[in-house]
Formats: sequence, C-alpha cells, structure tokens
Amino acid sequence: MRNNVPQKTIEVSRVAATVARLCRQVNCFLPSDVWQALEKGCRCEASETGRGILNELLENARIAGQKEIALCQDTGLVEIFLKIGQDVHIVGGNLNEAIQAGVAAGYKDGYLRKSLVADPLERKNTGDNTPALIYTEIVEGDGFKITILPKGGGSENASALVMLNPGAGWPAVKEFVLRTVKEKGINACPPLVVGIGIGGSFSSVPLLAKKALLREVESVHAVYGQKEKELLAEINNTGIGPMGLGGTITALGVHIETAPCHIASLPVAVSMQCHSCRRLNEAL
Repeated sequence: MRNNVPQKTIEVSRVAATVARLCRQVNCFLPSDVWQALEKGCRCEASETGRGILNELLENARIAGQKEIALCQDTGLVEIFLKIGQDVHIVGGNLNEAIQAGVAAGYKDGYLRKSLVADPLERKNTGDNTPALIYTEIVEGDGFKITILPKGGGSENASALVMLNPGAGWPAVKEFVLRTVKEKGINACPPLVVGIGIGGSFSSVPLLAKKALLREVESVHAVYGQKEKELLAEINNTGIGPMGLGGTITALGVHIETAPCHIASLPVAVSMQCHSCRRLNEAL
C-alpha cells in the first residue's frame, strides 16, 4: 500500500510473453484501419496499374493472415512504446531484459527475419533481432500499455529531419515534407502513412514523427487536422502512386504530432511507413 492506494502488480514474465506474441502477430496481420484504407484506395485510384497493385497488396495481406506468415520479408527493427501507470509495481526481474527476451522469442518462434546488427560498421547480425528500442512514458493510474512498431529499413531510410528558421512557419514545414516524400517516398513502398513531428528539439522531434505513425489511418488531429488533409492531397497529387509506379494514391494518411519548442527553433521530422503500417498494442 502507498498512501492507502493499492498497487497493481505485473510480473515481467507476463510482459515478456505478451511482447513475444505481439511481435509474431504484428508481422502477420494487417491492422483493420490500414486494410480499410487500402480498400478505399482501390475505389479511388485513377490508375489501372495502381488499382491492380493495391488489390495485390490486399491479397498479400489475406494470405499472410490466413497462413500466419510475415506480411513482408523485412520484419523490421522493433520499436516499443510503453505507457506505465505510476501506481503499477513491476516484479520478478528487470523490465528491459524481459522485453528484449520477448522480442527474441517472438522472432524465433515466428520464423521472422532477424535484421539487427550489433555494430553499425562491423555489421555482424545479433541473431535474434534485439535490441529493440524502448520508449517509456509514465502516466497516472495503474495501466500498463505496450505498443509494438516494427520499422523496416526501406521506410526508415526515407526519414528526414530539419531545423527550420522559426519565422519560416507552415509554408516551410509543408515544403520540407513534400520534398522529402518526392525524394524518398518511392523507396518506402507506397502507398505510405506519413508521420510528421513539429516542435520539441533535435533529439525529440523524430520520436514525435514515430508516435504519429501509431494513430489510426484517417484519424484527425484536433488542431492540425486541416493541415494534415492539405498535405495528404498534395502528396497524392505527386503522381508517385502505389509502389512508385504512378497513380493518385501515394499516401493513405498524413499524421502530425507537435510539442513545445525553443523560441529560436522550429524542428521538423518526417517518418514514413509502408503500405502495411504494422503496429499493435495491448493493455495488461
């Protein structure tokens, strides 16, 4: 008891087992909102080639789900977002070690490709797709929520960050996002989900862009919803199209997340996800 408030207790073994299962599931099952967005794209795509590609992507997702095999051979670097209630008591071992063990077990048992190298220059594979990246947010209450975001190399390589002059405002933000999509989006297996972070600092703005990818496709930001809609229309007007072969559906959604920033800075980051936009969460 703490201040007469009972604490919720969670065993790290339960966390590890949950992470392992989520790693297998997130790589095999297309999120329902992404599925619906692709179906909508099939109805709206003006290019016959583009419609054919979108139908093939949906068929790929059907087969992956039915056979419980990976949606894509690139099963990504695992990024894990934790929301831990301040009234939760974690017992039975080290939380970080349990999460890493869960990722290793999930990738082994799910026969998923191991894509991590231990050293960025020596390039020797770690053999179990760890270490995962773990981001922890402490919140009120006794909740414990795990969100898994596998990030493939093609989409990750399409990321970009810029520190703009604060007086440049929205026109410069928009120009940077569009230029990034035009230069790099074709390599991220469109149609894309485009996450945009605005504000914070050099170190935090990419995380804002990643968190934007966790939102459901076509969800609307309370303040920046119109700007999201404006960017989505312009991105879909680039002609890149499905898998970069031309068309009117280059992106399924554009999501913006913001944070306060220094008066002398305007940080902006872009993080893209491919057409699968794999993500999955569970509350313990």
